[in-house]
Amino acid sequence: MRFDIVTIFPEFFGGPPNNGILGHGILERALRMGQAEAHTHDLRSFTYDRHRTVDDRPFGGGEGMVLKAQPIFECVESLGIAPKAERDTTRESVILLSAQGKRFTQATARHLATLDRVVLICGRYEGVDERVSQLLCDDELSIGDYVISGGELGAAVIVDAVVRLLPGVLGHADSSKYESFGEGDEPADTMTEDGVPRSTHGAGGLLDYPHYTRPAEFRGTTIPEVLGNGDHSVIRKWRRQAALAKTLANRPDLLPSADLNDNDRAFLSKLGFNRKH
Repeated sequence: MRFDIVTIFPEFFGGPPNNGILGHGILERALRMGQAEAHTHDLRSFTYDRHRTVDDRPFGGGEGMVLKAQPIFECVESLGIAPKAERDTTRESVILLSAQGKRFTQATARHLATLDRVVLICGRYEGVDERVSQLLCDDELSIGDYVISGGELGAAVIVDAVVRLLPGVLGHADSSKYESFGEGDEPADTMTEDGVPRSTHGAGGLLDYPHYTRPAEFRGTTIPEVLGNGDHSVIRKWRRQAALAKTLANRPDLLPSADLNDNDRAFLSKLGFNRKH
């Protein structure tokens, strides 16, 4: 899978063997092993004045400056991406990062992981000329309900979230399933490949359950007793209920669309949850 990142700060991303965001951890390993590739493109290389100007004042007045359409269009067109009207969006996508975009979610990451190529345009300043979104982009995404200085951080988040879903990137093929926002259980998910009862559930849109490691007692607080008894079915039930409780406490907005069964609903009801949350 290939990422192309359009930015005025290409040095932010770096990459192997450099020290930018692409040069560390899972991203570095995936790029080095060829499971993904990422290329940065300096927007200022597509300007024609001596100051390499990429922004201008907004029509109608107002605060701040706006990224111009011309260098963005020329940069993306130089990448060999098909025009929007002819683009095969099952294979490639052009995305604008902006505070006005749809919220980026794990479901979006899973969709992007099925594509061959994604172009990420990093917004800056007060915004981006709207014709970029209208005429060039397939989607406009935001990583959250807040404003940051530019789309570079958002692009890095998206690349990381997508790359870790690619086959072979994580240490275990199911790692992304058994974590926050992961997919739900399949009928055969009660047993591992080794024939051992599974002690976890697929997240099914919930937050992950709490995790503990050694020592069993730390500063007067011990791990939940159930985790040390070796009964995988009991551990599985505890982890599911702990995930439900944590989701209710921290992100109750996820529950109406989560993959819940009757036991989940009964447990949530005992905690005071109802569909009006």
